[in-house]
Amino acid sequence: MASREGKWVSGTDGNDYRHRQKIASQYYESSLYKSRLRMSIFLHFLLFLLMALKLSENILNQFAITIQELKNMNIPKPHLWEWIWTVSLVFAFIGLSGARRNRSSLMQIYVTGTFLFGLFPIFWAAVYFLEDVINIALNRNSTEIDKWFGYPVAVVWYIFITIAFQVHIFSMYFAVKLIKVWDIKSTKKT
Repeated sequence: MASREGKWVSGTDGNDYRHRQKIASQYYESSLYKSRLRMSIFLHFLLFLLMALKLSENILNQFAITIQELKNMNIPKPHLWEWIWTVSLVFAFIGLSGARRNRSSLMQIYVTGTFLFGLFPIFWAAVYFLEDVINIALNRNSTEIDKWFGYPVAVVWYIFITIAFQVHIFSMYFAVKLIKVWDIKSTKKT
């Protein structure tokens, strides 16, 4: 291993190593956005687990399986948007595969699928529960609002919607950034 204390090659002061220590910006950005995308997809997976727990009673009922503890929890019946949102997990795996292989085509599929099956159902749910949230905020008709364990269902869903919206927006942002970085890299090769 070379030291800075010993002899130097004639014609240099020993600082010529600095040019070799830099990482090209597109490789740095690619690794940065890949790690952030993976974190976003991990959070998406955690949200999916929450949704799967919520849908578990209905799924088990389809197979004629009844678990008394789930039945006693009085879980609200699932809405169509919840089933559509669960499909977005398929696109999360496509996004992970695209990030691993540096394939912008897979990232484009991920962005499109996340928008259609991730964000669109979230917007749908936000509109669906908006009236209940407004009534809760204005303290009107609070007896007509559905509750689960004493909490208004609409408020619980709005918490989920807020977190899911942020996860999807950030993951789509990181995916688009990766597509741009990879396109710059591929145009430099030609």
